[in-house]
Amino acid sequence: MSTPTPDRPGAQTPTVGFVSLGCPKALTDSELILTRLSAEGYRTSRQYEGADLVIVNTCGFIDDAVKESLDAIGEALAANGKVIVTGCLGARSDAHGDNLVKALHPAVLAVTGPHATDEVLDAVHAHAPKPHDPFVDLVPPPSNAIEGVGVKLTPRHYAYLKISEGCNHRCTFCIIPSMRGDLVSRPIGDVLTEARRLFEGGVKELLVISQDTSAYGVDVQYRTGFWDGRPVRTRMLDLVRELGTLARAHGAWVRLHYVYPYPHVDDIVPLMAEGLVLPYLDVPFQHSHPDVLRRMKRPASGERNLERIRRWREICPELVVRSTFIAGFPGETEEEFAHLLDFVREAQIDRAGCFAYSPVEGAAANALPGALPDAVRQERRARFMAVAEAVAVERLQRRVGATMQVLVDQSQGLGKKGGVGRTYADAPEIDGTVRLLPPEKASKTYRTGDFIKARIVAAEGHDLIGLPV
Repeated sequence: MSTPTPDRPGAQTPTVGFVSLGCPKALTDSELILTRLSAEGYRTSRQYEGADLVIVNTCGFIDDAVKESLDAIGEALAANGKVIVTGCLGARSDAHGDNLVKALHPAVLAVTGPHATDEVLDAVHAHAPKPHDPFVDLVPPPSNAIEGVGVKLTPRHYAYLKISEGCNHRCTFCIIPSMRGDLVSRPIGDVLTEARRLFEGGVKELLVISQDTSAYGVDVQYRTGFWDGRPVRTRMLDLVRELGTLARAHGAWVRLHYVYPYPHVDDIVPLMAEGLVLPYLDVPFQHSHPDVLRRMKRPASGERNLERIRRWREICPELVVRSTFIAGFPGETEEEFAHLLDFVREAQIDRAGCFAYSPVEGAAANALPGALPDAVRQERRARFMAVAEAVAVERLQRRVGATMQVLVDQSQGLGKKGGVGRTYADAPEIDGTVRLLPPEKASKTYRTGDFIKARIVAAEGHDLIGLPV
C-alpha cells in the first residue's frame, strides 16, 4: 500500500515529501513520524519536487515489496535528490553484510529501520533544520489529525491501533523479528487512551494490529496496568473486552487482525457472540499439514486448527475467518498440498490469500531441503486460489437476501447516486466491499463514515451488492 501524505495549508518551511509503503503496521509508524514533524512546524507535501527532502517508509518482507520500495527510493532520488529511508527494508543487509539500501542507493542521506521515529527526526533535523521552537510557537493541526492522537493516513472514519511491536517467534520463512525485534507490548493504559481519543474523534472502526495480537502482554507477564483509575491486566482478553466496551459506547466497531490461534483465543469468541467486538478473525494459518507447519516452526497446535474453527463457529455462528497461506514451501509434497486444499474446503475459510513461497534473504527456510521449482510453486498457488475463491463465493451467496449493517466508505451525492461500503465481514483494502445502489426512497441519504442498513440483493465475485433500506 502506497500512501502519499496530504498537503498541509500554510507557508511554513521547510517542506518534507513523504511516501508510506507496506502494511498497516508501517502505516502507523508513518503517522507517528508525520505527527512529530507537524508538531515541530514542518510542512508535508504530496510532491517530491520543491520539498526540502523526502522520507520513504519502506517494506522489506517479500521480493515484490522490496522492489516496490527500491523503485520508490529511486524515484524520490531522481525527483528530489535528498532522501531519508526508514522502515523494514532499511534494516536489511545484502549478501556482503552491508546495508542493502545504502549499497543500491548510496546517495540517500540516511537509513533507519522500522519504528525509529527519533532516528528519522534526527536525520531530518540534520538536513532540514527545525523551522521554529515548538515550545514557543503554536502550530495549527493538519486537517487529517485527531486531537490527542495526531496525524492519521486513513480515512477519518477508521483507524489502525497498534498494540505491540516485534515478534517472539522464529518462523523459518520470516525475517520480521530481525527487522522489528522481539515482542514489546504497549502499556494497556496507553492503548486504551488512544482508542478512546480515536472514538471521540469520530472513528467508527478500530482495526487492532501488531505482529502477533494474541501474544499481547506475554513479554511483561500479563502485568496489571491502570486505566481510568482501574486495574486492567496487560492481556489480550482484557484488552479486547475494554476496547469492545469503549466501541459500544460510541456505536463503533473493533476488528482484530494478526491473531495467532493460541488456546486463549477461544475466550475472545464469546465476546464476538455478545456483539462486543466484530465476529471476524484474521488468523495467519500459513498451512494445515503438521509436517509443513513443523518445518515452518509455526506456533500453536496447527493440527487442531480445523477442530478449533468448528468450535468457534458453534459459539459464534456469524464468525468470519480470513487467513493467509503459503503454497510450495520447501519440501511440500503433493499429499501435503492436497491436505491444505482439503483444509480450506472443510474449514470454510471466508477470505483466503496465498503466496507462492519465495526465498527471502536471511530466512532460515532457504537452507531447508526440497526446494520446489518456481513453476510448481506458482501452479500450486493458482490451484489454491481456485479452491479458496470457490469457497468464498459460495459463502458470500448465503448473504443474498439478508439485511446487514454497512459502514459507508464512499458516498456519491449523499448516497442518492449510490456508494461503496463494507459489512463486518470485510476489512478495508484486503477484503470485499458492498456496492450500494441508489436508494428507493428519495429521502434516504448517507455520508462517508455513516452506518446504514442494506438489503443484499446479489453477490459478484468477492463483493456484494446492497440496497439501502
